[in-house]
Amino acid sequence: MLDHLIKGATVVDGTGAPGFVADVGIRDGRIAVVAEPGAVTEETRGGEDATGLVLAPGFVDPHTHYDAQLFWDPYATPSLNHGVTTVAGGNCGFTLAPLHPDRPEDADYTRRMMSKVEGMSLVALEQGAPWTWSSFGEYLDALEGRIAVNAGFMVGHCALRRYVMGAEAVGGRPTPEQLRAMLDLFHEAMDAGAWGFSTTQSSTHSDGDGKPVASRHALPAELIALSQAVGEHEGTQIEAIVAGCLDQFSDAEIDLFVEMSAVAGRPLNWNVLTVDAAVPERVPRQLTASERARKAGGRIVALTMPILTPMNMSLGTFCALNLIPGWGEVLGLPVDERIAKLRDPDVRAEMLRRAGSEEAGVFRRLVDFGRYVIGDTYAESNAGLTGRVVRDIAAERGQEPFECLVEICAADRLRTVLWPMPTDNDPDSWALRAETWQHEDVMLGGSDAGAHLDRMCGAPYTTRFIGDCLRGRKLMGLEAAVKMLTDDPAQLFGLRERGRVREGFHADLVLFDPATIDAGKATLLHDLPGDSPRLDAKALGVHAVWVNGVEAIRHDVVSGAVPGKVLRSGRDTRTVSTR
Repeated sequence: MLDHLIKGATVVDGTGAPGFVADVGIRDGRIAVVAEPGAVTEETRGGEDATGLVLAPGFVDPHTHYDAQLFWDPYATPSLNHGVTTVAGGNCGFTLAPLHPDRPEDADYTRRMMSKVEGMSLVALEQGAPWTWSSFGEYLDALEGRIAVNAGFMVGHCALRRYVMGAEAVGGRPTPEQLRAMLDLFHEAMDAGAWGFSTTQSSTHSDGDGKPVASRHALPAELIALSQAVGEHEGTQIEAIVAGCLDQFSDAEIDLFVEMSAVAGRPLNWNVLTVDAAVPERVPRQLTASERARKAGGRIVALTMPILTPMNMSLGTFCALNLIPGWGEVLGLPVDERIAKLRDPDVRAEMLRRAGSEEAGVFRRLVDFGRYVIGDTYAESNAGLTGRVVRDIAAERGQEPFECLVEICAADRLRTVLWPMPTDNDPDSWALRAETWQHEDVMLGGSDAGAHLDRMCGAPYTTRFIGDCLRGRKLMGLEAAVKMLTDDPAQLFGLRERGRVREGFHADLVLFDPATIDAGKATLLHDLPGDSPRLDAKALGVHAVWVNGVEAIRHDVVSGAVPGKVLRSGRDTRTVSTR
């Protein structure tokens, strides 16, 4: 007997093949039958008419930070609402395990680091997760049986260093004995099911004390040793971030990535490839790493987003503006001192000079303050400014845009929410994106879902992209778009029997209306532990989502079931060798 029969859906199976109308039956968590309409005679416990709807594999998000959120939100909202059935966590070198059992202060350090570097609520981290584990395996076990999505996790370099080196992980280099201990700890995590190794060398990543995170102090030899260890385990990979990911790689960074992938014999993915027609040299430079890796016996995959994800800014709390060279010193001052500095014309002029310089890299995109839209305001004098463009307000006041923006924020004691309008929303940039997506070493992803919770909402990229393909710019056909969100990441990660609508595969499925699928506007909610804020976006046109054959979402509402699996390397992933 079937558990459920979906009748008359247009099946877009994830392979890129043309869609076809079929009845799809689910039994015991698997796709039991894919047959012509009316051909299934087996009895079924439940069913539905899906005429006019599209049935696709569940989407796979290759870059998330749901490591903590899954403890208080097993549905990984809003990703699951938007059809994502499998998430990859433990990225950028940041994981919640392993934690040294004899140093309880390491958990506090980790929470403060995650709050700073990934924009997670410190209160939510403290109150929402149990923090009962020590080993990586114990962390995975703590999630087993209590999540509604499938989730796999890399083991983070920062946690490995902290466990072995303690406070010396920040600023120190491991002794030969410590490096061996780190490798032993890594192998233990891999044996427990970690997907691979993640690390960061990015200049933007600092811990809760404002110091470069632990992995940034590693020399190439340490990274190569850990990468080589990845290749000793089945179904594994590498994820890495360097400073050049934000703009353009240096030669040394390319050399490092190529050697890490080649010595492991495993794919390495990085985040995120920014595509902008105003900087035409960026994409060819970034993909040079992929070309060189293939020649050296490795593979380097760039993640890129198929939508523009707005990220709000503020002069009052830590955000991307703090990462502009020279800005952190000003924006890190106490509020009154900060306001005084920002009101100083000479200080503003120097800040703008630094922001427009070559050293600012991709952050140069943030400093056209005339294009900012004013979000939430608080002062009476700012009434009526929400939704207005700074350039227009500045013209009315006879001020320069940055000066105008500072005065608006100062009136709110710097609490004003600011929304920069994208500078790369032009036809040439979209044409360049469509071309870039076709490259064999480019994959869609980079949502950062689970991180930067009150700043951005990247999770809905799946539904927004498909809606854009069907009714918007139409840069990609539906079948190709679905393949990019399902089979492509499943193949990169070596997911066993996931990513396609095929008999025998796990029944991770999303049923949607092609006429309405989309993502709603991002809205601020206060539903995290401690009433902390996060941005959320409704899923439009998604009728149902099944995870391992169990209905998890129906019309944007969670079912209460937790059918997700902790996906462990080797058991749930196969080796994707580069050799």
